[in-house]
Amino acid sequence: MRVFLFLFLLFPIIELALLIKVGSAIGVLPTLMLVIGTAVLGSVLLRVAGVATAWRAREKLSRGELPEQEMLEGLLIAVGGGLLLLPGFISDIFGVLCLLPFTRRLLVGKIRRRAEEQALRQRAFFDDQAARTGKTNPNVLEGEYERRD
Repeated sequence: MRVFLFLFLLFPIIELALLIKVGSAIGVLPTLMLVIGTAVLGSVLLRVAGVATAWRAREKLSRGELPEQEMLEGLLIAVGGGLLLLPGFISDIFGVLCLLPFTRRLLVGKIRRRAEEQALRQRAFFDDQAARTGKTNPNVLEGEYERRD
């Protein structure tokens, strides 16, 4: 958690330093135009990619399937669009990586593998606790019943 906090505080400083460097290299007006252009591009890409993902999710739902891939892609599209709307070049790079279909599918695959590994670890820990206590399900009472009206 400390690393995340450190990066959260360090990120704006790095973005600002890069904006100053680019502004001194190409000028203030072209730098502002780049920042505004990436924000506009981000909003357009967010709309196009979001609509396409929503249609794919709707098609899966109509076939009776769960759209887990589309849900994760939609999350990454929202994150990528938000990063493109932020002023700065580093956030723009990460935003484009989230919006490009090839890299988005790679990121979704990594997220899914990590979630599956986490679920396996939690399940193994729970099974280990149940084995140690000797109780598998303490709220279950075995018996027979008969309904009479």
